[in-house]
Amino acid sequence: MSVDETISDPALDEWRTYDEFAAGIDTYRLPNVDLAGTALTLALEDGQTLALDFGADAVTWSGLGASGADPYDAVAVREDVVFVNLPLESREREALTVVYSTTTHRATVVRSRIAAEAVEGTPQVGQEFWAATTDGGTPTGEVPGPSRDLIGKRNVYRYSPHHLYEHVYVSSQRYAWQCLEGVQRGHGDMDLSTVWKFADGLYLFCFREFRIAVASVWLHDLGYQLMTTGIFLGLNGDGASEHSRGGGHIYPLGAVAYPDAQPV
Repeated sequence: MSVDETISDPALDEWRTYDEFAAGIDTYRLPNVDLAGTALTLALEDGQTLALDFGADAVTWSGLGASGADPYDAVAVREDVVFVNLPLESREREALTVVYSTTTHRATVVRSRIAAEAVEGTPQVGQEFWAATTDGGTPTGEVPGPSRDLIGKRNVYRYSPHHLYEHVYVSSQRYAWQCLEGVQRGHGDMDLSTVWKFADGLYLFCFREFRIAVASVWLHDLGYQLMTTGIFLGLNGDGASEHSRGGGHIYPLGAVAYPDAQPV
């Protein structure tokens, strides 16, 4: 039997739910780190603050018009860069994701929120973005912000032995994806996306899907490591909000350069 004959391709109308495709998508994720004893206050670019006080299993936080005590998930993406997600239990259908550097004292904050109702033509999970600084020292280097660096690039992402996806970054607002291996094999779409440059080779990549109520936050390390660390927030097959982790290896396939007219 050939390899192709062993692969079961789902019918195009058998669209998978968020929890089905996310199961196991963190198999190759970088390991977690314990931030117990760490306290940070972030000054957001619009004048707001976000205070974080980490324990072994939970973080006490306040800012963005709210406060709470919630679990957290932290990964040291580089020696001096930490990716932290708060899958909020104190505020239903929300997540806060923070990336910060202990050397430049720069940070980014992303708030993902599931809208109460679906609206045709609009992703149900929306996202807000802030550049920030931490109180760990004097900020240095470039301020994180929107980037066009990924436009034209084509990468494959291996999250587990059963999760292989291709991304093509087509503009500053959209990316195209298709599943090469996994329960979504044969499926793909073009969804809304946001890319921010955090540091040399480090890019915050976020997407918001039209067809499924799900959004995601990833930190792509396109330097020597070629790893990505991310999270999802969405509605599962039962219609309940759910948080998931993701991560894996990046395999660049190539890039194109536009000779004249440029994408938005």
